[in-house]
This record gives sequence, structure tokens and C-alpha cells, in this order.
Amino acid sequence: MKTGIFGGSFNPVHNGHIYLANTCIEQFGLDRVYLVPSKISPHRSDDEYVPEQDRLEMLKIACRGNSKLVVSSYELNAFRVSYSIYTVEHFRRKFPDDTLYLLTGGDMLMSFESWYRFEDILKNAVVCAVPRNEGERKNLVTKAERLGEYGKILVADVPPLVVSSTEIRKKIEKNENFSCYLDENVVQYIKSRELYRIKS
Repeated sequence: MKTGIFGGSFNPVHNGHIYLANTCIEQFGLDRVYLVPSKISPHRSDDEYVPEQDRLEMLKIACRGNSKLVVSSYELNAFRVSYSIYTVEHFRRKFPDDTLYLLTGGDMLMSFESWYRFEDILKNAVVCAVPRNEGERKNLVTKAERLGEYGKILVADVPPLVVSSTEIRKKIEKNENFSCYLDENVVQYIKSRELYRIKS
């Protein structure tokens, strides 16, 4: 089996996240992708997060109807910083015979050498990068070639879908329309729970 791992804050999960997962399924022939919301991201402040159960539930909602997308609470149940190597090692133990693929946006690949134990990640998984901006792919391919001594890195050849969780949160705070960026049922969940509103 070809098993993908896609971690992130998913705060909130948006169409760009699902596009990235589906792109890797189609381009690299993955059998399934586990989406893994982070407990404590090494790249972000805790203050930006809504409750983890809300992030998990929004992911489940966004993945409904797609049998190849699976939501995992592994990182949320681990009481430590969500470094990707720990998650890769977890899935290596869980699926010892699978080929693992770690999915990431292009911006993350450009800083991949700064990741904790990045060499061990590439020993255990193929890294799949999807461009997030126009004209980014050429630089990603160059980066992938430069890191080739450590392991295999694939770069998707697709038009980028530019969506930002940060921008979505800003729109919600300003009471601007944000529905075009998210699954309609995720939009309803955010509204019903009054998530991302400015705290008084």
C-alpha cells in the first residue's frame, strides 16, 4: 500500500488542504492519505489555535465522502511538540510494509533542512511537495534534487490553489465572506460554534 501522511494545524481545514491531498493521490498513485492535525506545532503559537476537538471535527467533516482520506488523532493524543519525524515513525510502526509518503506544501519544502531530524524523515518516507504559488515549481524541483542524497522527493506538477488559513481567520474576524475557501459544512460548523471570532 502507498500511504500518505499529511500533517498540519488545519486551523481551519480549507479547500487548499483537500486539493493538496487529492493531488498527491492522483499524481503519485496513493491508496490513502491520513490527515493528522497537530497538537503543538513547532512553527506556530498556541494562541492561534481553536480547541483541538473543533479542528479534528472540521477535518472529519471536510473528508466525508472521500474514502481515500482518513483523519488521525495521533498527534492530538501525544503530549509533545508535533515533529513530523515522530508521526512518520508512528505510521512506520503501524504499517511496516507500506511505502510512506509525507505530503507538504511547497513553502515547507524550501525550509525542509531546518526540520527536526529531516534526514530520518527521508529515510522512512518519500516527501511529496505541492506548489502553493505560481512559478514555484522550478525552485521546488531544484530543492528536491539538492536533497536527493538523503532520500526521494517528488514535486507535483499542478496549478497551485492559493488559500491561507491565516487569511480565512482574518476574514472571519472582520465578518467578511469566507465561504468560498471551505467545504460548506465546515463553514456551517464554524458559524454554529462561533469560532475565530475576536475575543472581547
